[in-house]
Amino acid sequence: MRSDPQIPPLNPLPLVVWALALPIIAMEAVLALGEAGIVGGAGAIGWRMDALQRFAVSPEVMRWMFENGIWPADGLMRLVTYPFVQGSTTQAVFVVVILLALGKTVGEVFRWWAVLAVFFSASAVAAIGFSALPFIDVPLYGGYPGNYGLIGAFTWLVWTRLSGQGSQQYRAFTMIAFLMGAQLLFALVFGTGPWWIAELIGFAAGFG
Repeated sequence: MRSDPQIPPLNPLPLVVWALALPIIAMEAVLALGEAGIVGGAGAIGWRMDALQRFAVSPEVMRWMFENGIWPADGLMRLVTYPFVQGSTTQAVFVVVILLALGKTVGEVFRWWAVLAVFFSASAVAAIGFSALPFIDVPLYGGYPGNYGLIGAFTWLVWTRLSGQGSQQYRAFTMIAFLMGAQLLFALVFGTGPWWIAELIGFAAGFG
């Protein structure tokens, strides 16, 4: 049977999803090539650390801003720039894959500006909530909180669909329950840091 030439080989993604994914891909490509010594010379090995220092959210600085009521542009900018810098190429791959998958699902229902609002508001709320906890002193970076915001939006879509069908709405939380369970398992086995807190806050913001 001949395939229909009008059907694209890959499912098209909303442009807003590419607008979020391409900066992450471009940033990681530059940092990875620098770490490999392909571009930038010897100094490029430290590009990732420089990018994290420039864009990551420091909980201590964020708490200082709130305590003193001082809002420097650099500090505020980090609330929406930290998702674009990842800690490793592996993290970048997972972030982009999740972003493309969830972004497509959400982007086919929400308008483009709503997708941006979910991603960036979830990222910002996650950073603020993460920084508000006094026992946290590690920087926040990477696209997971924003992605979890999209997971929250997807969960809301499933929630409303199940409500309309008269089904049990708690089933909408199956994905986040699985992901949080996996996070707990990884934490127990590998001793990961507290970043799951930001991801959970991002999910709640996206659902809200």
